[in-house]
Amino acid sequence: MPQKKSLQALPVVCLMGPTASGKTALACELYETGKFELISVDSALVYRDMNIGTAKPTAAELAQYPHHLIDIIDPTQVYSAAEFVEDVSQIIDEIHASDKIPLLVGGTMLYFRSLIMGMADNLPAANLEIRTEIEQQAEQHGWQFIHDELQRVDPRAAIRFKPSDRQRVLRALEVYRITGRAISDLHDDQENQLNSQYAFDLHAIIPDRTLLHQKIAQRLDMMWQIGFLDEVRQLREKYQLHENLPSMRAVGYRQAWEFLEQGGQTEAELQQMKEKALFATRQLAKRQYTWLRSLRELHVFNIYNTVNEGILDLRMKYR
Repeated sequence: MPQKKSLQALPVVCLMGPTASGKTALACELYETGKFELISVDSALVYRDMNIGTAKPTAAELAQYPHHLIDIIDPTQVYSAAEFVEDVSQIIDEIHASDKIPLLVGGTMLYFRSLIMGMADNLPAANLEIRTEIEQQAEQHGWQFIHDELQRVDPRAAIRFKPSDRQRVLRALEVYRITGRAISDLHDDQENQLNSQYAFDLHAIIPDRTLLHQKIAQRLDMMWQIGFLDEVRQLREKYQLHENLPSMRAVGYRQAWEFLEQGGQTEAELQQMKEKALFATRQLAKRQYTWLRSLRELHVFNIYNTVNEGILDLRMKYR
């Protein structure tokens, strides 16, 4: 269960959502109130010179609506969730010291989860022998049988995870067999390590999927029009990059990299690459939805279908 916060807990507003959902527009609207400072929670926006493919705010927009944790490393570098938590914790302290409210905005759910729940350093690594044993039992007796065992050893996890949530059920039971402790209790330990002076106020924009897919397609079309492929060419010339770097494995960049590596030239090859990028971006949005569902199993937060709903709610709350 989420930890209890002190009566003097300082708010940290978290605005989450899938790609192209309108998070940045809402954050900038709230910045106009003068009450907030903005912190980017995006694993791609940390990279310098990766502007078009990340839908990074322009230099003019960043001058008007400054964000922490944008353009902090080169595309040749790696930035982990642990580094994010360390950096953002310091920034949160500095923002509160200036009598402003930290507003974290982005779509990298691992970063949000690591900050809110704590790093999973007390959870054991996967154990192939135990996993195989559980999977064999499931094959023999069914996943309801496995879920029934989870119910006996970790009732809270059994409530959160249905028998059809096989990977989560497997992981929860694996952790118990390795440690002798319920994964729910270990999550509690993680949360209790967090600084109790902060109260995370969670909000998410989750539009209708059909509408979101339309927005994703429109955004990608605009990116191609304003020179996304040229941006990737310039990155390859400026930096010593390779395809396994996290920066070049970002959605869109990976597909553009493969196109250039393979010497794509024809219109058909270009169109095929664009279709791959569109599919990959939709898959990213799907994973973001999944992350949000898993986070909501442990925390209560407000969900908005539109940016306007979020503006009205948060303006009223922090007026």
